[in-house]
Amino acid sequence: VQLQASGGGLVQAGGSLRLSCAASGRTFSSYVMAWFRQAPGKEREFVAAIGWSGSNTYYADSVKGRFTMSRDNAKDTVYLQMNSLKPEDTAIYYCAADSSVITSSVRNVRAYAYWGQGTLVTVSS
Repeated sequence: VQLQASGGGLVQAGGSLRLSCAASGRTFSSYVMAWFRQAPGKEREFVAAIGWSGSNTYYADSVKGRFTMSRDNAKDTVYLQMNSLKPEDTAIYYCAADSSVITSSVRNVRAYAYWGQGTLVTVSS
């Protein structure tokens, strides 16, 4: 599956952005989808994940209550609505996909075989 992330940009603290990740190539609805992010000099970290049906979502503690992940299987696209952004949210955001992720592994970067190219989010203070 090929993944194309978009929607990043520069925003002031407290602002909002919506990231999108469009998938192609395989049966999108059978894939667990996730967002990870990587700040300069730091390891890639889990942000959010969503099950194939969209009923189950998972969030990092650092974004819970501020970010919302959703998916539209008819459009083969997942979204990450980011509200109340903070400077520490600044990072390159990557979408990821895999059809074999189990619940206990959704936060594990190694659980995902397919990755998009990343989109940069910069939050100014």
